[in-house]
Amino acid sequence: MDNQKGFTLIELLIVIAIISILAAIVFVALDPATRFADARDARRQSDVTEMLHAIKIDQVDNGGSYLAAVAGTTSAQVYMIGTAVAGCDDQNAVCDTNVNSDTHCVNLTALATDGYLGSVPISPNGSGTWDATITGYTLERRGNGILVIRACESENTSEITASR
Repeated sequence: MDNQKGFTLIELLIVIAIISILAAIVFVALDPATRFADARDARRQSDVTEMLHAIKIDQVDNGGSYLAAVAGTTSAQVYMIGTAVAGCDDQNAVCDTNVNSDTHCVNLTALATDGYLGSVPISPNGSGTWDATITGYTLERRGNGILVIRACESENTSEITASR
């Protein structure tokens, strides 16, 4: 009688199949694509809040006057934040908010230069492709003095905005 110890090929294949099925179930349950989208949305929310705080702190430090780039905006118009001189509304296909003023982008680099921001945030790429010229964030100055900063796109939330 041959007394060999070990597993048969069939037993090994069954164990591998069970482990593969369990791994697939865990992978689907965790849904990494949704988790990445949630992380990008959280980053966008943090960025809009950070920019709004920086603008307001700059305003307080300068006796109530807005940064020149913000003061130069027309009330109730939505501007893209960035450094592009013209063509700032060419991202409307991927924006949640319609950018209706393409005369210029609102350039917030002075906030970074003056120490209110580490740098002007750039939205994590989702549907759009963003860089320093068109950041993926918008600014609106309402007639009552309220500033609204929005992320141009949101993936798993209805709208990413901060206002004050």
